[in-house]
Amino acid sequence: MSQPDLRQKEIWCETLHDSFGQRFDVEKILYREKTGHQELTIFENAAFGRIMALDGVVQTTERDEFIYHEMMAHVPLIAHGQVEKVLIIGGGDGAMLREVCRHSQVKHITMVEIDAGVVQFCRQYLPRHSAGAFDDPRFHLVIDDGVNFVTRAQEKFDVIISDCTDPIGPGSSLFTSSFYQGCARCLNDGGIFVAQNGVCFLQQDEAVDSYRKLGRYFADVGFYQAAIPTYYGGIMTFAWASQDPALRRCDIATLRSRAATAGLVCRYYNPAIHVGSFALPQYILNALSEARPKGHLQGGESNCRS
Repeated sequence: MSQPDLRQKEIWCETLHDSFGQRFDVEKILYREKTGHQELTIFENAAFGRIMALDGVVQTTERDEFIYHEMMAHVPLIAHGQVEKVLIIGGGDGAMLREVCRHSQVKHITMVEIDAGVVQFCRQYLPRHSAGAFDDPRFHLVIDDGVNFVTRAQEKFDVIISDCTDPIGPGSSLFTSSFYQGCARCLNDGGIFVAQNGVCFLQQDEAVDSYRKLGRYFADVGFYQAAIPTYYGGIMTFAWASQDPALRRCDIATLRSRAATAGLVCRYYNPAIHVGSFALPQYILNALSEARPKGHLQGGESNCRS
């Protein structure tokens, strides 16, 4: 039997880690243009649906985006339990906003996106990501650099979510001490900061660097995890930082009660996943132990506030 001629189809190849990468068959290019900050491409793939890439790096797909966005939104919001104001840094595709909007107790959501083009084109070509969330009356869009915003902002937030790209190009500033310091300044007492922090098996230095920097401004710093097929190479880690160690150790009964009150039914997130996501492989724990800043406080065993 003859094999199909793959040369007839455009192939999207992504190699971020030396000679290891992934490929997608491109069924159709929906959009390809250089915005004021980066090259934006949206294409269709038979297995993963519509896919968005920035500067040649895949950022999100219709097939598995729910894992990433549910874990980045619901873990901090449910752990906090009393969130009224949320700040999203990045998140121009609208999916993080969509998940935050599912929490009715949230009264105000600010999203700071550096590239207005991303928001515009994702509303048109990735409408399932936002699912109408851009029209939520609680939503306020700010076009600005994230570091500038958290350095100058006068308002404070209960949860800050850094839905950033990898630390290259426009996203590099969202992994700096200046950004982390600004986020700590913008959090209310008992607030929580979370951020995308790469696939630790292949990007361990990135997590260690974030751990060191965050430890200068937060009493409790750690990571939680989720396996997201698009982000190849193992588990994806999310940075977690707060001044209250108890927030990272909410008991499952409290989490279940809060999720039920919120009417939260997800495709990936649930209270058991929430608790288990903070259990990290030993190689990550070893690396973080060696990098722990002097005097850095670790989370205690107490439960979070009810």
